[in-house]
Amino acid sequence: MRTFFSILVVLTFAIKLPGADTNVPTLLKIGTGEADKHYGQEMIVTGRVAQVTIRPKVIFLNLDRPHPDSPFTVVMFPGTYLADVKALDGKAVEIKGKIKNYHDKPEIVLDSTNQLTVLDSTVSTNAPAATQPTHAPPSTGSTNFPDIM
Repeated sequence: MRTFFSILVVLTFAIKLPGADTNVPTLLKIGTGEADKHYGQEMIVTGRVAQVTIRPKVIFLNLDRPHPDSPFTVVMFPGTYLADVKALDGKAVEIKGKIKNYHDKPEIVLDSTNQLTVLDSTVSTNAPAATQPTHAPPSTGSTNFPDIM
């Protein structure tokens, strides 16, 4: 009987359940203002695309503020260009990757398009009337995107 329990204990620690791998690191999610404290680290940086700059051989996404005041930049070279990169303007995004220091500013260079996730959902222009009280003043320049920061 003791042998049975010993085998059971050994098997309990020896069996690896799928998806229960504790050796897979989870990336820390940070805002653009914290990125400069994490150079050389793999992170998920969240922010809103404030500016899309398209050059012949590179695309820049400046998050939260336009260049030169942007606290964080996403860099895309040929091969990682997104189909409709201009559509990202104003969208909340997550960028996964290693934060690099370029001219004293944090950036992530995309190696793959799956490093970028758009957090905003498509906003319908035909929103139901019940979503806003009828006595609310008309919106002035609102993007209708939820604030995630």
